[in-house]
Amino acid sequence: MRVLVRVEEAGGAQVLVALLVLGIHREAGVGIATLFRHFPAKEDLVAAVFADRLDAYAEAAGKALAEPDPWQGLTGFMEAVCAMQAADSGVAAMLTMTFPATRGLEERRRAAYRAAVALIDRAKEAGRLRDDFTPEDLMLLHMANAGVIAATGTDAPGAWRRVVALLIQAYEAPARGQLPDAPAPRALYRAMLRASQASYARPEPGAGQ
Repeated sequence: MRVLVRVEEAGGAQVLVALLVLGIHREAGVGIATLFRHFPAKEDLVAAVFADRLDAYAEAAGKALAEPDPWQGLTGFMEAVCAMQAADSGVAAMLTMTFPATRGLEERRRAAYRAAVALIDRAKEAGRLRDDFTPEDLMLLHMANAGVIAATGTDAPGAWRRVVALLIQAYEAPARGQLPDAPAPRALYRAMLRASQASYARPEPGAGQ
């Protein structure tokens, strides 16, 4: 669909937020009325923009599970997804968000997450991943990578690769020391939910002044 293509080309999640909340719909080259004729609810537009990205994430997990070497499968998956984050701001947002208002999208996110957990379990069973690595650490990797990408921008576009490589080396068994406790899954989910809500409801600059 022409409208959807223009929204994606305009910058994925960041421009999606602008379209839905800040109202700068000219970034997509269409009027806001046109957008909402195609997507009556914000959730419809979110689903349309993020569906392909979630499919790519799930495909990367499936490819990694087919890798005979569990460690190469896991680390290759981490690197591939972090590269997707760097190439597409929509992926960076997607990996640190939940989609509770969009049932189909949230179910797909959870299925992809379960595949990632299977990669973690395989690498542990092979003795290559430190025993205290948790699925929450994978989410923290995505959050950290998104932060590095956002902070460095076009000034140091490859900096994320060094950070990811450093983290992957820290994940490898044997562990070189104890780690602080991982965040509780529910607490991390609340953080992701807050990120999602912020994207839906970020106030217009200057509002209320």
